[in-house]
Amino acid sequence: MTSSISQSGRTNPLCSVHTAELQERGHRWNRKAVARLMRLAGIEGAHRRRRGKPRRKAASTATAPDLVQRQFHATAPNRLWVADISYLRTWEGFLYLAVVVDAYSRRVVGWAMADHLRTELILDAVGMAIQHRRPARDQLVHHSDRGTQYTSFEFGRTLRSCGVLASMGSVADCYDNAMAETFVATLKTELVYTRSWPSRHELEMEVFSYIEGFYNPRRRHSRLGNVSPDTYEKIHRESLTDIEVSGR
Repeated sequence: MTSSISQSGRTNPLCSVHTAELQERGHRWNRKAVARLMRLAGIEGAHRRRRGKPRRKAASTATAPDLVQRQFHATAPNRLWVADISYLRTWEGFLYLAVVVDAYSRRVVGWAMADHLRTELILDAVGMAIQHRRPARDQLVHHSDRGTQYTSFEFGRTLRSCGVLASMGSVADCYDNAMAETFVATLKTELVYTRSWPSRHELEMEVFSYIEGFYNPRRRHSRLGNVSPDTYEKIHRESLTDIEVSGR
C-alpha cells in the first residue's frame, strides 16, 4: 500500500485505523493529512499474500449442516464462534495453530498450538474458549470447515456435552469459513511472514504475545468502528448495564 487512496477514490481502511489511533492520543489530524504524511514517510501497511483460486467443491460426509451460510453476523458475544487450523512454518518444521474467534467482536476466545494435527489440538482451543467464556447452552454456534479433526466423533461429542451447536461449511471452499481464515491471514501477514523462525518455541511465544498482548486488547478493526475486540466487548457490556439501570 503506497497510498491510502485506492483507485476507486475511497480511503483505505488502514488509514482510518491510523487516524483513530492518533486522534485518541490527542492529535487532530484527519484522514487526508494522515494519508499524506504516510506517503511522505514511505510508510506502508503489511501486505497479505495473494490467495489461490477457490478449489472445486468435493463430496462430503460432514456430520453437521452449515448453519451460518456465510452470514458471519452476531448480535452479541457467544452467539457465533468460527474456528480454523493453520500451518506456521519454522526451521524445525510446522507449528500448528487452532483458533476460535467470536464473530461479534472478532476476539480470539480460544487457541492452542502443537507440533501435531491430532484432534487434541482443536479440543484444547475450544476447551479454552468454553472455560473462559462460559456460553449459555443451546445459544452458541461453533462454525468450522470440514477438516477431519472437526468431523471427529470426539469433537462432536465435546460440543454436544457443552450445549454448543456444530456448523460446518462446504469442503474446500474458503468463503464458507472466511472470518476465521481472515484472522489467520492477518496473523501471518503481521507476524509470521515478517521474518524466519528458527524454532517452534520461539514462534509459539510470539504468537501468544500477538494474540493476548496486541490483537485482542489493542488492534483496531475498521469493522468495529476502529476499536479493538476487547474495547468493543467492553462497550457492549456497558450498554447492557445502562439498559438495566434505566429499566429499574
